[in-house]
Amino acid sequence: MSRRSLPNIIITGTPGCGKTSHAEQLASQSGLNHISISDFAKENKCIEGYDEERDSSIVDEDKLLDALEPLIEKGGQIIDWHCCEIFPERWIDLVIVLRCNNTILYDRLQKRGYKESKISENVEVEIMQVLLMEAKDNYAEEIVIELNSEDVDSLEENVERIGQWIDNWKNDHPDGVSNDSGN
Repeated sequence: MSRRSLPNIIITGTPGCGKTSHAEQLASQSGLNHISISDFAKENKCIEGYDEERDSSIVDEDKLLDALEPLIEKGGQIIDWHCCEIFPERWIDLVIVLRCNNTILYDRLQKRGYKESKISENVEVEIMQVLLMEAKDNYAEEIVIELNSEDVDSLEENVERIGQWIDNWKNDHPDGVSNDSGN
């Protein structure tokens, strides 16, 4: 039974909500490792195709989880991806769901050059709170936190808050946690 002395965190949200900005800044300040799942999947040959309609890669989730497991077992990982339900609950100590005002989100996605259909789909996902509900349905309520991400001030406040959570987690788990049960 292996143990990890650092927490694993998921930062999820609709594309354009600031997942990568949060993960990069948090990694820089905390010393945890940022894993952009989109990049990781490509680097580890976990792409099984391409969805023309959605203009995005199709990830082989089983292959992805197999490739991620050794890193997750070490602990100290910040997972940055637009979904969270595929990751086993025992791997994860905190799920951050970033939320964004629809007008701001629309403008961000438009600046990225997304097709109108992809912008509309993502704004609808945000309106319907799809990713928040996904997180709440798949993880214990006490580890799911919803944070607004609309400007630099909210980014800095969020990263500071998550950093405090990391410090508290370390203090609360001086002997680490088991990779088998999360305890």
